[in-house]
Amino acid sequence: MRPAHYDDAAVRVEKLVVGPFENNVFLVRCKNTGDAVIIDAANEHDLLLEVCRASGVRRVLTTHGHWDHIQAVTEMRNAGIDVGIAPDDSSMLPAYDFTIDDGDVIEVGDLRLRTLHTPGHTPGSLCFVVDDTPLAFSGDTLFPGGPGATGLPGGDFDRIIESIDRRLFTLPPDTLLLPGHGLDTTVGDERPHLQEWVDRGW
Repeated sequence: MRPAHYDDAAVRVEKLVVGPFENNVFLVRCKNTGDAVIIDAANEHDLLLEVCRASGVRRVLTTHGHWDHIQAVTEMRNAGIDVGIAPDDSSMLPAYDFTIDDGDVIEVGDLRLRTLHTPGHTPGSLCFVVDDTPLAFSGDTLFPGGPGATGLPGGDFDRIIESIDRRLFTLPPDTLLLPGHGLDTTVGDERPHLQEWVDRGW
């Protein structure tokens, strides 16, 4: 078993860094039931399929449709693993099995992953908050030091700032943000810098 990236009485999270853009893929497991889900089938499908087989994963939750986050989608679906995506980003995937809307609650054993629609990086960007834990998976919406890039088609800086301010920054300060690339941060560490990001424009 890989070392835990986060571990408490209810949930265990493993982090895999894959592909040329060092994407974070997260395995989220309910410790009570053993049920698990993958967040972002980004790349290195052989590794991800090995992890899925070992963990009994049957679903992938996709934070957004940019190509570097979906390189393993086809192989995962071919292996019988269902892939979900927000409706607004669904056309960016080669195929998918279900859509995920704002406010949806995804049950993983006894865990409840609550969906936040956070447009700006892409129109359909999603974050996932694990209820009754300090965990939130922020995709490419928020990183240590600022929002995700908004220069690609479908990106919108004003919208990503609004998403961060009204959705992520309403979470408790000790909420651990696990982004789609790089290191973790917390709501409390990032919230004081919102106006700096607005002033710099990125």
